[in-house]
Amino acid sequence: MIERFDVNEEWAHSGIVRAGDFCFLNYCVGNVGGTVEEQINGAFDEMEKRLALVGLTLENVVQMDCLFRDVWNIPVMERVIKQRFNGHYPARKSIQTNFAHEGGENGLLFQADAVAYCGK
Repeated sequence: MIERFDVNEEWAHSGIVRAGDFCFLNYCVGNVGGTVEEQINGAFDEMEKRLALVGLTLENVVQMDCLFRDVWNIPVMERVIKQRFNGHYPARKSIQTNFAHEGGENGLLFQADAVAYCGK
């Protein structure tokens, strides 16, 4: 069975999809226009909000794809992960990209996509 939550018809996008024992989250962003640290925290705030829709927390996240405008900001993300994931660190990869997002170079600096374990 597949369940979709946080559906955005305008973007043709589901914020979280539960399929079997896993939940898939995409396009977690927040605090766009702020510093990279504010945006990383905002993305994890959004991730927490979506995970709560299915009774999960950041500790359930097992894998993340972290997209940066400047990949040299990885140490900032690592600091935030240490503060927010309570030692339950997901596997992850980091990618540098140019975002196609309103605000251009001064807009989106960070986005996270994730997979969370939601089985028993």
